[in-house]
Amino acid sequence: MGKYIFKRIGYMLLTLWIVITLTFFLMHSIPGDPLAHMAKRLPEQIRQNYYEKYGLDQPVIVQYGKFMKNLVTKGDLGESLRYPGRSVTETIGKNSAVSGRLGFQAIAIGIPIGIILGIVAALNRNKWPDYLVIFIAMLGVTIPVFIIGALLQYGFTVKLEWLPTTGWGKLKHTILPSIAMAFGSIATYARYMRSNVLEVLGQDYILTAQAKGVSPFNVVRKHVLRNSILPAITILGAQIAGVFTGSFVIEKIFSIPGLGSYYITSINDRDYTMIIGTTVFYAALFIISQLVVDLLYGVVDPRIRVSKNSK
Repeated sequence: MGKYIFKRIGYMLLTLWIVITLTFFLMHSIPGDPLAHMAKRLPEQIRQNYYEKYGLDQPVIVQYGKFMKNLVTKGDLGESLRYPGRSVTETIGKNSAVSGRLGFQAIAIGIPIGIILGIVAALNRNKWPDYLVIFIAMLGVTIPVFIIGALLQYGFTVKLEWLPTTGWGKLKHTILPSIAMAFGSIATYARYMRSNVLEVLGQDYILTAQAKGVSPFNVVRKHVLRNSILPAITILGAQIAGVFTGSFVIEKIFSIPGLGSYYITSINDRDYTMIIGTTVFYAALFIISQLVVDLLYGVVDPRIRVSKNSK
């Protein structure tokens, strides 16, 4: 297992280096530069000083070498071009905690509910609980998250006045945005679990367990859940990374100071360092989450645990 994890970490670092390199050169291949608009009304000497400060007057390969050196030796992603004096690393560290808390609350709400609904729907196939779960899953997939957020605001803040409309800092500020973000996870996991459970219920070992008199609860707990949840775990990696990128709309609606807004505004402002920094962060998060998912496979099903002879 240790050798497997070490090898995977090596692949992760290689993948991350490729992502960083491609992002850096693609960003610098776009005609113009981010300072051209901001400094066009400044005197020539001051403009030149700005270019020297950010190293934009040097060849791209030299800029790339300095960027990688600072990243590897200091963990420094540079300084924002749009907001002088603001460190990209500090910005990501501060704002990702906000997005992460919101996202993981949404996952903690959405995945268990989605799994339970999927199992209930499969065990009651072609009955009203099945149709109800399918209806909920369709709503979660088809209704945009900003509409769900607006409806929650109208119901719980305007009509009932139970929760604040916007803001950040207390638990009550996270309830509505977490629920809004959880709708997608509920719909996704409900559909996955329903189809997986239906497939598992038709297997011979399930019929054998039922013929031996195993209670329906134990059949689901010991046989159905373990064998049907593996495909659902596969999408967990994308869900973990998506909680940061997918929360941009919710952050805007509920005025939450998360990382998603920086990711979008940096693209609009052509803030090279911020774009590369957020891309590196998202790529690292996605790659690490994939490793966690692979390790979870072995925890859920020991049959696919990595053996000593695995290559």
